Amino acid sequence: MKNFGPMGNMGKLMKQVQKMQEEMLKLQEELKQRTVEATAGGGAVKAVANGKKELVEIKIEKDVVDPEDVEMLQDLILAAVNEALNKAEEMVSTEMGKLTGGLNIPGLF
Repeated sequence: MKNFGPMGNMGKLMKQVQKMQEEMLKLQEELKQRTVEATAGGGAVKAVANGKKELVEIKIEKDVVDPEDVEMLQDLILAAVNEALNKAEEMVSTEMGKLTGGLNIPGLF
């Protein structure tokens, strides 16, 4: 068996990097379909975000809609949306971390 030296190792490394890139692209596509949800006000407002960190659904219970207190509703919506987006970020980071072995690769997270 021939020893290809540093160039042989470089070729092997490049194949590993290419495989990891393919796996990351596949995972990113899968994460777009996965969702997380968060609630505020004891479930009065629910926000759902996907792995692309997009808000995909919001539900508001009728009894929390008070024309005299719009600020409370706005606060509940912000809290639920921010929590859902944080959970989406955590989901993506966790899943990518499994794939990359904890390496933080700029531009992916």
